[in-house]
Amino acid sequence: MGIDFMRDFTLEMYYLLCKKMVNSSYSVITFENYFEKFKKTDDPCIILRHDVDEKPQNALTLGKIEHDFGIRSTFYFRIVPHVFVPDIIHNLVDLGHEIGYHYEVLDQTKGDYDKARYLFIKNLEILRQFYNIKTVCMHGNPITPWINKDFWNQFSLEEFGLLGEPYISVDYRSLNYFTDTGRSWNSKFRVKDIVPSTYNRKISNTSDLIQIIHEQNLRRICINTHPQRWNQELLPWFQEYLWQNVKNIGKNTINLIKKV
Repeated sequence: MGIDFMRDFTLEMYYLLCKKMVNSSYSVITFENYFEKFKKTDDPCIILRHDVDEKPQNALTLGKIEHDFGIRSTFYFRIVPHVFVPDIIHNLVDLGHEIGYHYEVLDQTKGDYDKARYLFIKNLEILRQFYNIKTVCMHGNPITPWINKDFWNQFSLEEFGLLGEPYISVDYRSLNYFTDTGRSWNSKFRVKDIVPSTYNRKISNTSDLIQIIHEQNLRRICINTHPQRWNQELLPWFQEYLWQNVKNIGKNTINLIKKV
């Protein structure tokens, strides 16, 4: 089956994406690697990040595919019952991946910064039982009025022993950002996952992203996936496809209201 005729957001497509990354001149790195080393250099790299919002088993599946290619990536976990699954986090650590905290403390405390700090410390300590957490990343709930990265308006990364946060510690004018938010690699379905990207070429699907990596015209790239989107079996793939289309209608409405 040719790549142009494949369903997108399948494990087969993700396999092809990983294969292209490792067969390129890019170093595929974690955010921890980036903040420790690559931020200080101009070496070509792809930072591979996963926001584990739902379906942590899917995260482990992607992690295993990456491990087979010798790839280490970053998995940011929410601390909510259906996502925080210790066995899966243990397995990802054993595969060599970085674990980070996908924090949503302003949403959870309705904007109370004191309570948010307490919750942040508590959840960070929970995750540090599995991995020495050095990076964290905000979770963006499109229907809440708070933006979780505003937590850093009152607190600093250093006081929590952290190296960086993708939304406040990265200059995206020199790092091209691609995310599957909205089950789409373009930006029209983003509400809070916004960075000042300078890349203007249209990306319709994962095949286009693979082509961009193949061309190697961009020196630095960050790829962000949400593992719940990537399914091989037809039923979960179709369920995710339908549900995301419903959510995208809501996101478009939110973005239109913002413009009024």
